[in-house]
Amino acid sequence: MIPAYNEERRLPPTLETIVRYLREHAADYSPWEVLVVNDGSTDATAALVKSMAAGEPRLRLLENPGNRGKGYSVRHGMLEARHDWVMFSDADLSAPVAELPKLFAAADQENAAVAIGSRALDRSLIGAHQSAFRELGGRFFNLIVQLGTGLRLWDTQCGFKLFRREAAQAIFRRTRLERFGFDVEALFIARQLGYKIVEVPVRWNHVEGTKVSLAGDSIDMFGDIARVRWNAWKGLYR
Repeated sequence: MIPAYNEERRLPPTLETIVRYLREHAADYSPWEVLVVNDGSTDATAALVKSMAAGEPRLRLLENPGNRGKGYSVRHGMLEARHDWVMFSDADLSAPVAELPKLFAAADQENAAVAIGSRALDRSLIGAHQSAFRELGGRFFNLIVQLGTGLRLWDTQCGFKLFRREAAQAIFRRTRLERFGFDVEALFIARQLGYKIVEVPVRWNHVEGTKVSLAGDSIDMFGDIARVRWNAWKGLYR
C-alpha cells in the first residue's frame, strides 16, 4: 500500500513499476493487490489512480476524510488490506519494489512478523544520498529513538516495511499518531505485543520532493517519541 498526498506526478511511474513487478512475479505473490490511500490531495492524485484501476482491478483507491497525515494513511491502508502479508512503500519508490524478496526471506528465516527495510545497516547500498544535514539528523533521531523507546533498530524511518496481516491488524488498531512519527509508534507497539522485528539492509535512493519539513515536522517527530512513551504509560497500547 502507498500513502499519497498530492502525488499526481510521482504516482504513475511508481504504480506502473509495482504492478508490472507483481504481474511478472505472480507465482510468488498471488493473490495480490495495490492500495493507494489518498490523503485529501488537492491535485489529480485520486483521478489518476481511478483511471489506472480501470485497467487493473487489483489496484484500489482508498480515501481519507480530508488531509489527516501519513500515519493516518498508513493505518487506514493496513487495516483495509485483505491478504496474508501487507507492506507499505513511499510513493517515490526510494527503496525499489525489487527489494521486497529480501524482506520476505528475512521474515521467513527469522520467523518474524515484521520486516523493515534499513538504510543504516549497509550504507554502501545507498545510491543517491540525502543532504549531509538530513543524514546527520536522521542518525541523531535514531539515537533518540533507541534511548527513548528501547527499540534496538538502526533505521525506523525507511518507508519500506512488511507485516504479517494479523500483526498489522493488531498493531495499527492501536496506533494513535497521525503524522511522521507513526513508524516509531508502530514498531514500539509491535515489540510491546511480542512480535519479532527483523531489520533488513535494502537498496535506497534519495528522491527530491520529500513532504517532511526540517523546520516543523522533524521537530514534531522528536515530540512523538515522548508521546509514544506517554501513551504506553497510560496503557493505550494494551
